[in-house]
Amino acid sequence: MLLVLMLAPLLTGFIRKVKARMLRRRGAPVTQPYRDLLRLLRKEVVLAENASWLFRAAPYLIFAATWVAAALVPTFATGLLFSWSADLIAIVALLGSARFFLALAGLDVGTSFGGIGSSREVMIASLAEPAMIMVVFTIALIAGSTQLSSVASFMMSSEVGLRVSLGLALIALVMVALAENARIPVDNPATHLELTMVHEAMVLEYSGRHLAVIEAASSLKLLLYISLIASVFAPWGLAQAGQGPAAYAFGIAIYAGKLAAGGFLLALFETAIAKMRVFRVPEFLGAALMLALLATLLMFVTRSL
Repeated sequence: MLLVLMLAPLLTGFIRKVKARMLRRRGAPVTQPYRDLLRLLRKEVVLAENASWLFRAAPYLIFAATWVAAALVPTFATGLLFSWSADLIAIVALLGSARFFLALAGLDVGTSFGGIGSSREVMIASLAEPAMIMVVFTIALIAGSTQLSSVASFMMSSEVGLRVSLGLALIALVMVALAENARIPVDNPATHLELTMVHEAMVLEYSGRHLAVIEAASSLKLLLYISLIASVFAPWGLAQAGQGPAAYAFGIAIYAGKLAAGGFLLALFETAIAKMRVFRVPEFLGAALMLALLATLLMFVTRSL
């Protein structure tokens, strides 16, 4: 839990730094997200007069659900203390709960931007969650389990091979990850354009420690999806339970390399592509849902693709 909490802001800063260098800018240092979080924690919280208890409690609920979900993913080793609870369906449920409270918090104060952001978030979730469930079903049919340590161990074996269904599930999962983290082409996390923003619209009324907690949860969510893709589709270097500190240290080093590779690829993708219109997002996520559904059907019908 401490590992993902410490690495999440660093991953965000690394992606911003790589994007800045690709655009021939110097960019902020990779440790800037840590400084931003500390600055926000020191600031006073400003609340609207009509903000309810839900508006105050939502940041902590969002952060707790996202942190637990990120910690359940086998990052550097399988068979850890809480690996028995690292179920893919449980992780999807935790992320859905965090999204639910974030949408309610955007609606709570009654501002127009919060309502727009919450409605768009729910629209995205109505297509992203079914696609994610279909990806989970595909992986469960192949590995015979939804428990992530078992899935990672099975994916490291020679029984898997090259499968069309795995390729389709990987593409669908990447598309869902882009939408869930409000990244380009679905949303631009670096701007506050009123007509296009989704995530930023829901948190415009937050300040101080509440905003710091929500920003930390956003970084954890991005790290969660990269870790999930790495543990399922690239589980190489994961240490097995009981192998000792040397194997764990090697696993952490490999995990850091995977995060760096994932962050670099994300920065390259966001630099090379433009943001799409908001009304094209359902088509984008509909394609992800169809790919995930096709992967499930291929695996269910043939058992060999």
